[in-house]
Amino acid sequence: MSDIQLTRSDLARKGQSLGARPALVVVDMIKGFTDPACPLGSHCPEVVAANRTLLNAFRNRSLPVFFTTVVYHNPDQARVFRTRLPALDVLTPDSEWVKVDPALARRDNEPLIEKQWASSFFQTDLDQQLKAAGADSLVVTGLTTSGCVRATVVDGLQHDYPVFVPEEAVGDRNPDAHASNLFDMHAKYADVVKTAGLIADLDAGSNQD
Repeated sequence: MSDIQLTRSDLARKGQSLGARPALVVVDMIKGFTDPACPLGSHCPEVVAANRTLLNAFRNRSLPVFFTTVVYHNPDQARVFRTRLPALDVLTPDSEWVKVDPALARRDNEPLIEKQWASSFFQTDLDQQLKAAGADSLVVTGLTTSGCVRATVVDGLQHDYPVFVPEEAVGDRNPDAHASNLFDMHAKYADVVKTAGLIADLDAGSNQD
């Protein structure tokens, strides 16, 4: 369980349980976001390390893993978004910035979902691939907490998946935005949890099989 505490003014909510086959959705853990040399990037070795820990846990249990990246193939894709955030224009197909951080050692059988907007679901086939993999709940990690992670979490809920966010495995360039968005997601859209606790829940689920 996370250390995030709700107040008396927050809506009452119920905790969720991982399904029998949770999927790990690793949002935009690409060089453009994990390398501070990129205008979009930040120094986040602790987030990379937490994602490696979760990837090992999911891979060892043969649970589905999905990665996302952001790629713009022409000037018309996400035109308004890119006008708002011109730094996104570096994410072209021939750029090193769109590649998954090599520290995560993405495997050939782990789909890479290309997206152009914040949510990993918007105008992609992620939901269809999740259903094909038999996923019944989601663990969402990656970058950034206030942007693509939050958008993916909200859309995951809107696709009727219980969603979990391991707080050590997400990050943001702005610490205040990171904290406030974790609080808000936990209050409404997802269970924000500790990575170790989530892995313990995976073990508990495996022992019930």
